Amino acid sequence: MGRKAVSYAIHAARLSTMTHPLPWQDIDTVFLDMDGTLLDLHFDNHFWLEHVPLRYAEKHGLSVDEAKQQLFPRFRAVEGTIDWYCIDYWSRELGLDINALKRELEHLIQVHPQVIEFLQALRVMDKRVALLTNAHHKVVELKMSSTGLAEHFDHFICAHTFRIPKEDVRFWPRLAEEDPFHRERTLFVDDSLPVLHAARDYGIRHLRAVRLPDTTAPPKQTEDFIAIGSFDELLDGLP
Repeated sequence: MGRKAVSYAIHAARLSTMTHPLPWQDIDTVFLDMDGTLLDLHFDNHFWLEHVPLRYAEKHGLSVDEAKQQLFPRFRAVEGTIDWYCIDYWSRELGLDINALKRELEHLIQVHPQVIEFLQALRVMDKRVALLTNAHHKVVELKMSSTGLAEHFDHFICAHTFRIPKEDVRFWPRLAEEDPFHRERTLFVDDSLPVLHAARDYGIRHLRAVRLPDTTAPPKQTEDFIAIGSFDELLDGLP
């Protein structure tokens, strides 16, 4: 996709969000997803679609295409479950040290534009800010160490603690039991439509989708969810 297409997509998303400013005076808690929301999903997409097949092919004497033919059906079989997000599970299943392989690509971990400025603004407004992710805690540690974002959060909530991913309807009441929040006064930003649907079904009032989770891929269709192209659109609505 060319630069003009990306610019148009971001501009369109910005116009959409500007017509729906957030009522910050009515928001106490901000839940933020990690991969694809705060961080560029290119790292994860490249890792699972290219890097893991490459290392698996090397281990088993296969071509990369042969490795993909074996791996991708296995990936799809557990998509949407907590195992899909578990690097310990994949290390056992594939006979690879997934955490070590992720460190080989650490240089690809990138923070989306305006994320730090947004997090700083939330701190000034004294909002309660929590990272809410399906990622394995080892991956969270790697990415927080690589990006330096950890200092901006009051809490880190990993779905592996509950053994239920965020897109599962059981996740949200369990989260509320362990870490109480007022669903009417909560903002949640995520790039996953199934996750956003689950959050909306639970009653989270303020939801934002991410239109460009992977900066190397075309913009996502976000159905009827209000989408942002970058976090400066949320900054525009801050008091």
